[in-house]
Amino acid sequence: MAGAGAVAAGEDDAAWERAINASVKNAPNSPFSAPKTLTLDGAVKSSTGRLPSPALFDRFPSLEELSVAGARLSSLAGLPRLPALRRLSLPDNRLSGAESLAAVAESCGGTIRHLDLGNNRFASVEELAPLSALGVETLDLYQCPVTKVKGYREKVFAQIPSLKYLDGVDAEGNDRLESDEDEDDEEDEEDEGDEEGGEEGEEEGEEEDGEDEEGDEEDGEEDEEDGEEEEGDEEEEGDEAEDGEDEADDNEPDSAADDKTKETNGSKASTGSALPSKRKRDSEDDGK
Repeated sequence: MAGAGAVAAGEDDAAWERAINASVKNAPNSPFSAPKTLTLDGAVKSSTGRLPSPALFDRFPSLEELSVAGARLSSLAGLPRLPALRRLSLPDNRLSGAESLAAVAESCGGTIRHLDLGNNRFASVEELAPLSALGVETLDLYQCPVTKVKGYREKVFAQIPSLKYLDGVDAEGNDRLESDEDEDDEEDEEDEGDEEGGEEGEEEGEEEDGEDEEGDEEDGEEDEEDGEEEEGDEEEEGDEAEDGEDEADDNEPDSAADDKTKETNGSKASTGSALPSKRKRDSEDDGK
């Protein structure tokens, strides 16, 4: 018997693996990134009443939505650790007892917000006790025996303080609006957007740092060019000063030449004025 059970479990695992691979192949953005939604509805009819080996889910640490409907599950003992799961849908199975919901609390208790257990075998409100400390906001138990318990709705809302909607209706009997569903979807998108925005912000910061460094290098190059131009201007001023000195030196000989010319002219003038005086003395001597 034990051997037969092992064979059945092995066959189930093989069937689960095929179903998971097919779901991943059809998931959005696959195979470029790990899928956040995994739908296995009706893909496997478990002969053991259990989920596959947890190892098959190890590659989905960021999984946010998991749906396993109509798989003949009677236990959630193999439910793997899914730290990001927000929606878990397990309708049309054979689940019952607090042990199944304790497995949910252990697997994704910190993040689970939407739980669908419709058409299972939960018969008493006390079986829902493991959900009391979780943050479940919407719970579906339609067509479960527990829905026939007297005061069912009031007792379930009292059992799970975080609950907003039970079987699609709030505590006052108002149907859940589509806008509320849209808000839930928007919250999920905002969470994803915040993560992407953080990554983009880091990339932009790195780009800006790179641009600042390039700007600093360009400023440094401009300062060097300005320094070279200033040195060139100083050299030109020095050349002009030297040219002025050379011109001054060229003017000095001209002044000396002028002085010599004046001296020469003065001597000639003196000589010229002396000749008439000598002739005058000679005439007087002849008269005597």
